[in-house]
Amino acid sequence: MTANRDDSPGLTVLVRRPGEEPTVLHTGLASLEHGQAIGPNTTFNTGSVAKQITAHLTLLAARDNLLHLDQPAANLLPSLKIIDVTVADLITHQSGIRDAESLLSLTGFRDLDHYTADDLRRLAYRQYQRAVPEGRFLYSNTNYLLLAEILETVHHTALADLARRRLFDPLGMNNTHFKTNPRQVIPGAASAYQAAPLGWRHTEAPVTLPGPGTLWTTAGDLDRWLTHLHQNWQHEHQLPWQDALAYGPSDHQPYLYGPGLYADIRPGQATVFHYGHEQGFSATAHLEVTGLRVVCLSNDADTAADHVTAAILRNLRDHPELDPVDCLRRATCLGRTSRNAAQPPQVRSDQRRHVELGTFTCDQAPGSLRLTRCAEALHLWRRGTRDQLTQAGPTRYTGNGYTVTLTGSKDQVDRFTLDLDRTPGLTYIRQ
Repeated sequence: MTANRDDSPGLTVLVRRPGEEPTVLHTGLASLEHGQAIGPNTTFNTGSVAKQITAHLTLLAARDNLLHLDQPAANLLPSLKIIDVTVADLITHQSGIRDAESLLSLTGFRDLDHYTADDLRRLAYRQYQRAVPEGRFLYSNTNYLLLAEILETVHHTALADLARRRLFDPLGMNNTHFKTNPRQVIPGAASAYQAAPLGWRHTEAPVTLPGPGTLWTTAGDLDRWLTHLHQNWQHEHQLPWQDALAYGPSDHQPYLYGPGLYADIRPGQATVFHYGHEQGFSATAHLEVTGLRVVCLSNDADTAADHVTAAILRNLRDHPELDPVDCLRRATCLGRTSRNAAQPPQVRSDQRRHVELGTFTCDQAPGSLRLTRCAEALHLWRRGTRDQLTQAGPTRYTGNGYTVTLTGSKDQVDRFTLDLDRTPGLTYIRQ
């Protein structure tokens, strides 16, 4: 184990080769305010890496006959209107339920606004049909938020307590916690930061979503979890839990998706993995059928854990003679993205007159959106946010992470369709 302390945030990286003790590298600070170095007991928000824990608990509940994977989720969640979605569909992102966080972003949240799990569940329960055809993959954090509620329903206990009793305590994951309240204190928690023109700024927001995210843990505890996962996965042609749940195509070809895990089954080394990105934190948990594993946890928004992990795997493959610590140091340097010394200058707001085209609402999404025309440009307005749209076709425009398709001309808009990656097919109608 080695550590390197400097004056910036950093990361923890763990690599365990088959049959060897783990090699661990800590760099940077967990707290810039207090000069606290990242160490073995520093906990990080792992984001979507948490999905494999939630999925595992759901499969255990099915094994214990508390639920059935092929039963409609609405049997356990009476408020769910899409009645043909099964529990397995939620696990494998084949429910077609739109991502509620993306829906909520359409309201134009300001920096100090926040939302709760209940806010997102209410948005899930407003949806009455699949956003994509049955059997189609649509990655959505809402699926795992609903799985958390299902687990709490069948076990009559909170997800955090269930995970502690069924997994964390038995596996010795003593530094692992589901954070269920923004005010909850997590022992050893790192803060996340992003470079700013005059130093650093915090990136966390007061949001907690047990199930799809807000799992705080250490590299050592994730190593214990991956050891447990590997004990139930011992040969190339059987992925973890594949006897109970089929893996299917995902949004990242050629990878498959199963119980909170992407899977690579191409000839060579069968692998399962997941990445997480949450409020300036990033995380990777990577496991191969041989037992090789890589864990990377970062509290620097400009250092992506998945990039560091990819660099480590390249080094392990291309330079097997390297000392393990040198391998990690080389990879962490390659994985860091370049930082600009200053942010680009802000473009001044267009002072010319905006012509109102209308206010629009969607029965699947909260709030309302406005369209205006200024000269020849269209602008979409959310609360506190204005995006200038770029024309990409006769009636198609692109914005900040979304596409707008008009019905009719841009001079007289009665309705339009808005597509985000995780919330496609939203129809907005003029009020």
